Amino acid sequence: MILGIPKEILHDELRVAALPETVAEYVKMGFEVMVQSSAGDGALQPDAEYEKVGAKIVADAQTVFTQSDVILKVKQPWVNEETGQHEVDMMREGVILVTFLHPAAPPNHDMIQMLAAKNITALTMDNIPRISRAQTMDALTSMSTVTGYRSVIIAADLFPKFIPMIGTAIGTIRPAKMLVVGIGVVGLQAIAAAKRLGASIMAVDIKEDARKAADSLGAKVVGFDVPPELAVGEGGYAKALTPEWIEKERKGIEPYVAEADIVILSALVPGEIAPVLITDDMVRKMKPGSVIIDVSIDQGGNCEIAEGGRLCVKHGVHLCGLWNIPGSMPVHASWLYSQNMLAYVKNLFKNGLDKPDWADEIVRHSLVTRDGKIMHQGLLKILNQK
Repeated sequence: MILGIPKEILHDELRVAALPETVAEYVKMGFEVMVQSSAGDGALQPDAEYEKVGAKIVADAQTVFTQSDVILKVKQPWVNEETGQHEVDMMREGVILVTFLHPAAPPNHDMIQMLAAKNITALTMDNIPRISRAQTMDALTSMSTVTGYRSVIIAADLFPKFIPMIGTAIGTIRPAKMLVVGIGVVGLQAIAAAKRLGASIMAVDIKEDARKAADSLGAKVVGFDVPPELAVGEGGYAKALTPEWIEKERKGIEPYVAEADIVILSALVPGEIAPVLITDDMVRKMKPGSVIIDVSIDQGGNCEIAEGGRLCVKHGVHLCGLWNIPGSMPVHASWLYSQNMLAYVKNLFKNGLDKPDWADEIVRHSLVTRDGKIMHQGLLKILNQK
């Protein structure tokens, strides 16, 4: 059975789905491993290191996609600019694909339908259940750790002022005000990084436990309260609010958005489109030179006018809608992700390479397409509403 590792093709995506140390484990499991040449270069892993542990290096992506039985990727299939082909079209029918698919994100709906039409069994790493047995597979948490830290670094680079308080002979420069919306793993890491840089930090979340965690890190908790039965869903995740409550949340955070110099947006509901919390009008009211980092862009975005995959300036505000923030920290991000992926693949094939365990709870949660059908409930809900 051949396991393939293609080179990632999204702009500025330098991560890789497997490092030599995890490839060695796949070989021990009985896989023949095929790695596209230079796939690991961004993570500082040359082809020779993969060959040392038993991988076969191939020159092009087409060979990986047409010959592999299992394909491991980091990001969703995309159009390959070199060949002009979509990666889904390059895959053979019936292959098993494991990657981040973000099925709920509107730009990915057509791609998911392509996977189903080609009878590809697709599993997404962004829907691993938060159960103890799945902790080592939880790539979303791993990448959120990277994203939370990196989002603050990106914001600091875009922000045209100092972030910490600076004392000078001609006066004191006040610290920048940062607002973090959504206090999950991303939000907590963002608060920690912003605190190290000396920012004044405000935090918003609809869940009480998240607000307590933000407070424990020194952030000022702002916003408004939501009844717990409306705010918290299965597994302690945030629950999708009704349109009426979303509007209340917008009004509740509007004055803090106007006050903030930097806003980090990471409010997500698993398997759902991200709620729009910052409107065009709210951006207009921000100070010129302010920065919004919309981390939730993979699932549609919390900012109405952020553009997926782009940095842009609108109404004098820097808007970051980059899809692959962890890809800008490829060494540690690849190490974390490749270990998550190894644990996932071992669980999937725990009964043997010829017997994937489709009944396993973790596998069922992460299943997106199989037998020519879309299986992801969040996406089915969205498509039925269209």
